[in-house]
Amino acid sequence: MATYLAERGALVLTYDYRGIAQSRSEDLAQSKIEYPDWGRYDMVAAVESLAKAAPGLRKTHLAHSVGGHFLGVMSNHQEIDRHAFISVGTGYFGGHHLRNRALEFYFWWGLGTYALLRWGYIKPVGGWQGEALPPRLFRTWRKWSHRKSYFQPDYHTLLKPQHYSEVTAPIRSWIFSDDPIATPIAAHDLLDCYPNAPQSVQLRTPQDIGVRRIGHEGAFRPGRKALWAECWDWLSQDDTTP
Repeated sequence: MATYLAERGALVLTYDYRGIAQSRSEDLAQSKIEYPDWGRYDMVAAVESLAKAAPGLRKTHLAHSVGGHFLGVMSNHQEIDRHAFISVGTGYFGGHHLRNRALEFYFWWGLGTYALLRWGYIKPVGGWQGEALPPRLFRTWRKWSHRKSYFQPDYHTLLKPQHYSEVTAPIRSWIFSDDPIATPIAAHDLLDCYPNAPQSVQLRTPQDIGVRRIGHEGAFRPGRKALWAECWDWLSQDDTTP
């Protein structure tokens, strides 16, 4: 999708969060990285880098999954004109499809517990196909995912200072009928964390996009140009329509 947007005239910045992929430290087991650090430091730095690279241009944000969770801990969130969420919802297991819950509990308490004991961090083994995860980050994610209120009880502790009620840039959230995680319930629960942001939810089926499957991870794979065009059309608008 980054190439697609760039071909239409956007200056696109992609980046890895700290502790992930090319930003991973050598000794992940000793990492002190916390989950909100991705928003408090990395997302802030991304906006600052864009401002330096393209002074005077409006900035928009396209977020996948956890990328939509931490606008409220960004000290410079007000510099972003609008947000496109792709497969964004809370991690609370009760808002996910019933068929996915056994897999989630296996990840949290089976694989997760074993990996922490064996390596000190979450290693991509045993069916986990995501990136390796720092231990404190994983434990916080696990704690939040067992609460319907997700991260909101930590507004005055781990997430402090936070600005969730101050986010006023429009948010449009795309979710998909075959995504077991970012369901309509989970998507709306996450948007509730931004009470003063104009917002809307766009539910799409794979058939709407012209593909057989999207799921939670498939929106950025080849052949999704119909979806990318929707995102581009909305991000390129210059008004407050959610």
